[in-house]
Amino acid sequence: MPFKFFLKLYARLIGLTFLILLFCVALFLGVNSVREQYWQERFAEPLMRWIASTPNAAGQYHWLSSFHDFRVLSPGQLSASDIVVERLSYGQVVSLDTSIGHQVMIQSEAGEVLMLRFGDLYNDVSEALALIARWHLGGVPGGGREQAMGQLSESLGVSLTSIQDPDSVPDADVLGRVSQRGIALYQHPLEGQAHVLIRLEDGALIDLSMPPPFDPWAWPVLLLLLLVGGSVLALALYLAMREVDSNLRAVESVAIRIARGEMSARVETSDSRLVSRLAAAFNGMAEHIQRLVGVQREMIHAVSHELRTPVARIRFGVQMIESASDAQALQKQLDGIDGDIQELDELIDEILTYARLEQGGPVFALQESSVTDIVRQVVSEQQMIRTEHVIEADIDDESEAWALSDVEPRYIHRAIQNLVGNGARYAASRVRVHCQLDEDNCRIDVEDDGPGVPEEDWEKVFTAFARLDDSRTRTSGGYGLGLSIVRRILYWHGGQAFVSRSEALGGARFSLVWPRKKPIEPSI
Repeated sequence: MPFKFFLKLYARLIGLTFLILLFCVALFLGVNSVREQYWQERFAEPLMRWIASTPNAAGQYHWLSSFHDFRVLSPGQLSASDIVVERLSYGQVVSLDTSIGHQVMIQSEAGEVLMLRFGDLYNDVSEALALIARWHLGGVPGGGREQAMGQLSESLGVSLTSIQDPDSVPDADVLGRVSQRGIALYQHPLEGQAHVLIRLEDGALIDLSMPPPFDPWAWPVLLLLLLVGGSVLALALYLAMREVDSNLRAVESVAIRIARGEMSARVETSDSRLVSRLAAAFNGMAEHIQRLVGVQREMIHAVSHELRTPVARIRFGVQMIESASDAQALQKQLDGIDGDIQELDELIDEILTYARLEQGGPVFALQESSVTDIVRQVVSEQQMIRTEHVIEADIDDESEAWALSDVEPRYIHRAIQNLVGNGARYAASRVRVHCQLDEDNCRIDVEDDGPGVPEEDWEKVFTAFARLDDSRTRTSGGYGLGLSIVRRILYWHGGQAFVSRSEALGGARFSLVWPRKKPIEPSI
C-alpha cells in the first residue's frame, strides 16, 4: 500500500472519529440540558403543588423561609420572561437556574406565585419534603400515623416507612445528626438514591426514600448516542463505498466495452480516485490487449502472405520432380525444395520468437554477463558466415571496464546478431559494432556503409513484417521480423532500440540502449 494513500486514509479516519465524537458530545450536552430541565421541574413538582394547595402556605410553612428563601409574590412582581409567566398561568412548575441556585415557582389557585430557592436541588428538595413530612406527622397519634404516612407518600411522591427493625437503623453518624436537627440526609449504599431519616417528637424514626437523582447516562441517552454515532459512521461508510463502487462501475463499464470490441476504451484516472492504481493497471492491460490483437491480426495477414511463396515453390518443385528427365534435374528440384523448407523453418522460428516477446515476453533470468564478450562472439560468428564483408568490433578500454551488465545473454546475443545480420545484408563492404558502456547504461551501435534508412522510415522499420524494399526473398528483404524482435528484447530489458544515420560510414546506425544494472525493487 502506498504511504501517501495510507496517510490519506488515516487522516480521513481520524477526522471521521473526531467528527463523530464532537457530534456525540454536542448531542449529549444538548439532550441532557433539556432532560435535566424537565427532571428538575418534575422532581420539585410534588413539593410545589403540595405547598400551592395548602391554605395560607406562607403562614403554615413560614419556617421554609429560613431554609429555602420561601416567598409569595404577585405575578407583577416577577422579573421573568413572558414565557415563564405564561407557563405559570397554565399551572406548570417552572425551574430557573440563577447565579445563586435553582429558583422553583408555581402559581396557586389564588393567583399568587410561590417561589423557593434551592442550592442543591436534589438534596434541598429532599430535606424540604422531610421537614414537611415531620411537621405533619408530628401531630398525628401513633394509631393513625401509618395512614398519614401513606397519604403523604402519595401526595409528595416519596416513600415513608417506619423503622422498626434495629438492623435497618443507619450508622451512628446519621443518628447523631438526626438527634441534633430532627432530620438527617444520607445516601443508601446500594440503591444510589437519597434517604432522609426523620425523628419525631415521640422518638419514632421514619425513613423517607427519594426518587433517584438525575442520571445523565441513562440508557435512552446511551442508545440515542449509539444510534446517532452508528448512523453517522454508516453514512460516512456509505459515501466512501459509493465512491469506490462508482469507480469500480467505471472499470466494469470499460471492461464490458472492451469485451464488445471497443479496444480503445480506457478508464479515466485521477489522483482523487480510490482505485486509481487499479484503473492504471487496467488501462495498461487494455493497451497490451489492444496491441496483442493488432499484432495478431497483422501476423495472421503477413504469415499467410509469407507462407504462400515458399509453399507455392515447393508445390511447383514437386510437380517438376514428376517430369524430371535425368538425375541432375531431379537433384536441382530437390535442392530447391530443401531450401524452401529451410526458409519455412526460419520463418516459423522468427514468428514464434516474435510471438513470445509480444505476448508478455519470456521469463527473463537476468544475470551478470560481459556485454563485450557477447559482442565479440556475434562479430566472430557473423564474420565466418559473411566473408565478403568486413565485420569489426570497436571496444575501448573504458567500456571494457564496465562490461559486466545484468542481461539475458541469449536474447541480447539474438538482438545484436539481428542488427549485424541486417547491416551486412545492406552494407557495401563494412559493418562496425561500437560499444559505449559506462556506470549507468549500455549502448551498442551497429553501423554499415550501405544506403541507410530514410528518416521518414526510422520508426517503420521496427514494425513487424515491414520492409522498405519490394523484395520478398531471404537474401535481401528477410521476413520483416528481425528488427521487431530486437525492439521487444530491449523493451524487456528496460531499454529501447532506434535507428539513425552513421556519420562515420554513411549508412544506417542501429542503436541499443538499456540500463546497465537492474533497478532494486523496494521491499514492501
